[in-house]
Amino acid sequence: MIYRTLGRTGLKVSQLGFGAMRLPMTERDGQQVVDRDLAIPMIHRAFEAGLNYIDTAVGYCNEDSQRAVGAALKGWRDKIVVSTKNHYYGEDEGEWWKNLENSLERLGVDYIDIYNHHGINWDRYVNAVEPRISKWMLKAKDQGLIRHICTSFHDSNEALMKLVDTGYVESITVQYNLLYRDLEEGIAHAKENNVGIVVMGPVAGGRLAGPSDVLTGLVPGIERVPELALRFVLANPNVTVALSGMGTLQMVEENVAIAADEINLTAADIATIDAHVQRLVEMEKLYCTGCKYCQPCPQDVNIPYIFEMYNLGKVYGLWSTARENYANFPDQKWIGGKQADACIECGICEEKCPQHIEIREQLKAAHAALAR
Repeated sequence: MIYRTLGRTGLKVSQLGFGAMRLPMTERDGQQVVDRDLAIPMIHRAFEAGLNYIDTAVGYCNEDSQRAVGAALKGWRDKIVVSTKNHYYGEDEGEWWKNLENSLERLGVDYIDIYNHHGINWDRYVNAVEPRISKWMLKAKDQGLIRHICTSFHDSNEALMKLVDTGYVESITVQYNLLYRDLEEGIAHAKENNVGIVVMGPVAGGRLAGPSDVLTGLVPGIERVPELALRFVLANPNVTVALSGMGTLQMVEENVAIAADEINLTAADIATIDAHVQRLVEMEKLYCTGCKYCQPCPQDVNIPYIFEMYNLGKVYGLWSTARENYANFPDQKWIGGKQADACIECGICEEKCPQHIEIREQLKAAHAALAR
């Protein structure tokens, strides 16, 4: 395993981290819980291979991830950097402390190494974190309940750079992958200011997990798209850790092998990827840019997401992932809406589209391609 220093925390962490968001699940007493018989051996295998960074959160795995991670930490605590999050941004200090106390209890630990504000953006920092929640964080650190104040982040590149410049956090967990590179400048700025960068979604939330005739073989010797995606993130010298949401023992074995490999992508490989992906991005712009001006749809058709999945297949060749996501998205509360066949062809969306896309015809084509 290869290790890197996590910004000014000074912690030596494995460049591959275990994202405990997609642990295998099972049903117990009518509730979905983490399958300990599968999850704990997976986590232990990762630890045995040298992985020493694990990330969880209150809500992961139907609020059972922290407990499962706590069970896996027994006998390993002093060797592992534990990261979790507090999602509270309200004004009740007691609620914030309740989240911290629950996390300590569920994880079975006396302190948390990396304690994150969950899903910060600049507005939350200015209006909630800076005036009050930062004070609770510092108090928890003074009491020895947390070691390092960090955050996960969802906002623009400009906001990322401003957050780094506050000097408040020691590491930031951001989205970054082959398909989403908007934050590269901010990631470099973090490195320059000795702020660690942890990457979530190196395989784009599973979108780069499937086969693609467009991306396969792009770099000689790398035939699997997930390997290409992970190596791309790890090749960025400004990234400290790439979190992988591993759900099977096979995924663990494959990822730890990649993270232990000293042979990285060359400058020529990166240039090839840059040129190829940029062509794909430009091609994608010919279709839907995801501006969402077409919303809301009177029939609740989720036009932007449908076209996003259509682009994933049509432009990037990731048809298996696109079709799986298309089949499941109406049941995902964080996505929601209806599939394309719910369209009644009223045409309201086309009147609002700044690209003048023939949305009704494209929805028919998307449904025909994705509903297989």
